[in-house]
This record gives sequence, C-alpha cells and structure tokens, in this order.
Amino acid sequence: MAKLVDKQYWMESIKIFSRLSVWIVFPVLIGALLGKWLDKKYNSSPRWFLIVIGLSFIISVVGLVKNTLEEYKKIEKRK
Repeated sequence: MAKLVDKQYWMESIKIFSRLSVWIVFPVLIGALLGKWLDKKYNSSPRWFLIVIGLSFIISVVGLVKNTLEEYKKIEKRK
C-alpha cells in the first residue's frame, strides 16, 4: 500500500513539473522562431527577434505565476 501512495505522489509531482515546464519551453521556442522569421522577412536583424523574445518571456512569466498559484491552491485544499 505504501508503494502505491508513493507512486501517486511522484506522478502528481511530474504532472505539475510538466505543466510548468511547458510555460518555459514553448513560448520561448515559438518566439525565437517567429523572431528569426520576422527579421529575415523584414531584414531587420536583431530587432524583431529581441521584441518577440521579450514578449514570450513576459507570457512565460505570467503563465508560470498563474499555474503555480493554481497548484498551490490545490495543495492547500488537500491539507
């Protein structure tokens, strides 16, 4: 029985880690690709790349904070 409880605990931790990691990887990856494409299209080398990366960073931070607070509330309800 103890092994089952431990496994469920770790599974929930991995799910939370995955949800939060998505907010780091995808906005930055999409921002980098979009920024490079815009720079290539408009021949404005680092300008669009830096703008889009900055926006993707802001989106990542907002998403991380929002999801972290939601997970924290779920944990507090369990106590």
